This record gives sequence, C-alpha cells and structure tokens, in this order.
Amino acid sequence: MDQSLHQEIERVRDEIGAIPEFKRLKEQKKASVSGFFSRIGYAIKLIFLEKEIIVFSLLQLAAVGLAYYLWVQMLGWVPDSVWESARSSKGTSTADIVLFIWSFACIGLAAYPLGIFSGCIGAAHFLHKNDQESTFAACLKIVVPKSWSLWLFHWIDGGITVNQILSRLPKKNDRRTPSERAAQELLYYAWKIATMGILPGIMMGQSVIQATKNSVSMIKAKMADVLRLRAGYSVFCWIIGVGAYVGAVVFYASFESVFTKGMGPAKEIYSFYLWMGVPILIAVAIIQTFLRPIYLISLFDIYSDYLKETNQPILAPTVSRGMSAFVSFIMLCLILLIVFLYRQELGITKWLSLPALALGPSCPPTRPFGNCG
Repeated sequence: MDQSLHQEIERVRDEIGAIPEFKRLKEQKKASVSGFFSRIGYAIKLIFLEKEIIVFSLLQLAAVGLAYYLWVQMLGWVPDSVWESARSSKGTSTADIVLFIWSFACIGLAAYPLGIFSGCIGAAHFLHKNDQESTFAACLKIVVPKSWSLWLFHWIDGGITVNQILSRLPKKNDRRTPSERAAQELLYYAWKIATMGILPGIMMGQSVIQATKNSVSMIKAKMADVLRLRAGYSVFCWIIGVGAYVGAVVFYASFESVFTKGMGPAKEIYSFYLWMGVPILIAVAIIQTFLRPIYLISLFDIYSDYLKETNQPILAPTVSRGMSAFVSFIMLCLILLIVFLYRQELGITKWLSLPALALGPSCPPTRPFGNCG
C-alpha cells in the first residue's frame, strides 16, 4: 500500500475514534437498529424500481463464493508432513508465506467485482436522484472510469475485514486479554466508520486519498445518521455471523466423519474448509442480497443529503482509467489460473513442502495464513 495512503487511513481512523459521539456508540444500540431501518422504505423502493441492483448484489455474492473456493484449493496442495510439523513448530514455514500471498491475491480477485458492483448500486441511486434512467449499462458507464480507486479501496478494506474476522475465531495460545481484544474491535469499528464516506467520495470522482480526507467532513456533518446506520448494520451482521458460526458447528457435528475419516491432515483440512463454505456462504448470501444493498443505498442517500447541504454537484466527472484497471484484473485472474493449473511445473507444490523457518510464531492448521495469536 502507498505510504501516504496508509498514513492518511490511520489518521482518519484515529480522528473518528476520538470523537465523543463515537465513544458513546455502545449506549445507542436500540437507536442503532431503528436507525438502520429509518431509510429502508426508500432503499427497498429503489431496489424494486431499479432491478439491476439485485443483479449487482448477486454478482457480488458470486465473486465472494468464487474467491473463497479458489482460496480453499491451495489448502489441499500442502503435504501432510507440513501440517503435522505445524503443530509443534515455532517457526514460520514457507507454506505460511505462500498461503499468505495466495490469500492476498484471492482477496484482490474478489475486490474488483465488489468495488465495481458496489459503485453501480451507488450509481443507480444517484441516477434516480437526478431523474435519469438507471440501467446496467448506464451504471457501468459511470463506475468503470473509477475502477482503480474502487478496486484499491475494496482490496484494502477486504484485507482488514478478513483479518478481523479471523482474529475473532477461537484459537490456541491466544494471549490477548479481553481489554486487548476489545481495543482491537474498537479500532476496527473506527476504521469502518471512518471509511463510510470513501465509497461515495470515489463515485464523486475523488481519488482514494482525496475521498479518505473528505470522509471525515461528511461523517462529522451527518454524524448521527452515519453512526446509527453503521451500528444497525453491524448488529444485524453480528447476528447473522453468530448464526453462521452456530450453523457451522452443527454442520460439522452432523458430518464429522466427512472431515475425520483418516484421509490425512491435508485432505481433512481441505475437506473441512470446503464444506464450511456452505454455512459461510449462506450467511454471506443473506448479507449481500438483502442487508448490504439497503446499507449502501442508505449510505449514498445520506451522502446525497450532505451534497445538497454543502451545495456540491452529484457525480463529478473523472478521468477514465477503467480499461487499465480491467486489464490488470484480467492479468491477476490469469496469474491465479496459471498457478492453479501449473503449480507442479512452477515449483509451488515444492515450496509448500519446505520445512519451517525461524521467522516467528507458526499458525496451527486451523489458521492456515497468518494472524496467529
């Protein structure tokens, strides 16, 4: 990540985290839930009026599912000996490094369509507000020139989100205290609040850095609306997430023999993550096809109010760099495809078989890429 962008993101996150209203957010749970649904009438009306929004949501779901199952494939390439040694090793294996790079690339693979189609949902809203016809092609025409910024932002946000989800999962040797875990959650939440103005800002033609800087102004101007919307969305995501976790436990208990029938560590771990995709993607489907469209439309509606109050134009023109972003995305797809098809010839399988290195703590088999506690 560009150093200036990283510094700007941290500055904005810390500035939002220091706002008194943000610190009192835990006291507003009931108001948060009602705040999430305060604009639901407009959001649902727009979804049924502009039916391409449903298509954009389903395409996002497909992107997440594809990226997840592509990531799972590499788990089956790691030999049994490496999984066995990971249980007792105190070093970072080559497999950890290769899996981390693969995970980073898979997040990037999902980030491009997520960014494009999230932007399209926002474009549908803006076109509707301007009394213009919203079609699949019209939305893409607005969004594609902003591809690089949308891709970069969703790649960063996706990495942070996946990292936080993994940190919440139970794991061995977790030495964090409850206060440390709470502080980590608060930082993550501050990031989510701080970046709520970035996606609409990008749709206004701003770069990621410009949108990050301007995000604070929008959030401060519409603080109550923003906090209620994000908190309500988070509450419902938590409920669905807990349901997915419970569902995964029940699913695992019901089909435990599928995961533990003496296939060896590599096949067992691969089988576990392969089948766990079922409850995970059910939860993602609920969020992506119902909650997230409402959240995005409501967010863009709040931003529209902010633009109106500050006398700013909607959908400012931007220099098109969409084709270069699309070409880069296709190149990433080709690289992942080549690695998938020619892993033996490229030596990937051999790298995954190398012993642990004395570089730091190793991950247990249930945490195959980084973030060991």
